Amino acid sequence: MFTDPISDYLTRIRNASSAGHRVVEIPASNLKKEITKILFDQGYILSYKFEDDSIQGTIKIALKYDKVTKEPIIRKLKRVSKPGLRKYANSKELPRVLNGLGIAIVSTSHGVMTSKQAKLENAGGEVLCYVY
Repeated sequence: MFTDPISDYLTRIRNASSAGHRVVEIPASNLKKEITKILFDQGYILSYKFEDDSIQGTIKIALKYDKVTKEPIIRKLKRVSKPGLRKYANSKELPRVLNGLGIAIVSTSHGVMTSKQAKLENAGGEVLCYVY
């Protein structure tokens, strides 16, 4: 039993990409689905598929690798806000990851989005993770 589903989600992607797997299967939730859509829109994963075959459903994610060096596109996934210590930021304090080269995923009152989108919508919220 795990108590932090977002950490489990990030760890499964991190482990699969470091092991060189092409596809990773993760138990689904609405928040995980939104994070998956963001990762796809920002170009960090190749494709995804939501399957509702069981009670909870699953997310199948096709990981993306560099064509020449075969290195994973996702270099690092870092959980910021944890169940024991939540990290919140208003729209003016939202972080920039690697000076704009990475993304921070933020859960706002307008939905889950990147920190760049949250700044444009002038919405702050819980900083979930960094991806670069």
